[in-house]
Amino acid sequence: MTGQPPNTNRPKLTLHVPEPPYRPGDAVDYSWLEIPAPDAIPRPDEAADPAAIRELAYGLIRVLDDEDKAVGSWNPSLDPDTLLAMLRKMALLRAFDERMHRQQRQGKTSFYLKSTGEEAVAVAQTFALDRQDMCFPSYRQSGILFARDYPMVPMINQIFSNAADPLKGRQLPIMYSAKEYGFFSISGNLATQYPQAVGWAMASASKGDDRIAAAWCGEGSTSEGDFHNALTFGAVYNAPCVFNVVNNQFAISSFSGFAGSERTTFAARGIGYGIPALRVDGNDALAVYSATRWAADRARLAFDQ
Repeated sequence: MTGQPPNTNRPKLTLHVPEPPYRPGDAVDYSWLEIPAPDAIPRPDEAADPAAIRELAYGLIRVLDDEDKAVGSWNPSLDPDTLLAMLRKMALLRAFDERMHRQQRQGKTSFYLKSTGEEAVAVAQTFALDRQDMCFPSYRQSGILFARDYPMVPMINQIFSNAADPLKGRQLPIMYSAKEYGFFSISGNLATQYPQAVGWAMASASKGDDRIAAAWCGEGSTSEGDFHNALTFGAVYNAPCVFNVVNNQFAISSFSGFAGSERTTFAARGIGYGIPALRVDGNDALAVYSATRWAADRARLAFDQ
């Protein structure tokens, strides 16, 4: 037997298990969180080298300042009608969620998942995309349908699985499908929509189309193999796809630390793949809109190349 004899002076290894500082129902203190001022990192050109803008994955894109004024180079300068339309869609989504959630609590439908706090993500991003772009959502992006004027009645019929359910009971409540509205069927399996979005985007590029794809997932899904497979294919083939990771801290039951939040930001996932990565304040609808428009323009630029 060869090798060094055991060193009894070496420290023993320990296993790190992430532990959330707060659990659902606890009082939360986010005073430790550093929130940079709007425009701390100015808006770069869409053709910028990903390596030159890597700090955007660690900063925080904001447009609304502490006085709720739109400022800085990321300000999309939207007209009042567009701003009001976005606000109406977000308010409508929240009202719809509240009403349907009460119905579920009364036992009138099997389950319902709300989008509370994430309204700006789905609505503002959809406003920033072209109407013909294809969306591959998770189950908290029903705001995409609201933004694209999908009628609420078919959504309610599906939630209650009644005779008028457009999917005829073949899908779970809230897992909508609306091809005519550029809304890919929602799956209950985590991150499956990511490789689907990349495949769709690759097909669009290979056909010489001008439409891009956009995919959404929660932060926990970034630990799924499908997420990393999608980023690999997206980077290798320059697929015209916008990847969105929505960090809501605790998702359904898992602390975000189990997906890697203790080490770095979720936006930084893109850096290792050579993909431009932006970290955005998801409650700032103007920042979300502006960042999405930047990413969509970047995706179309990659397509043109």
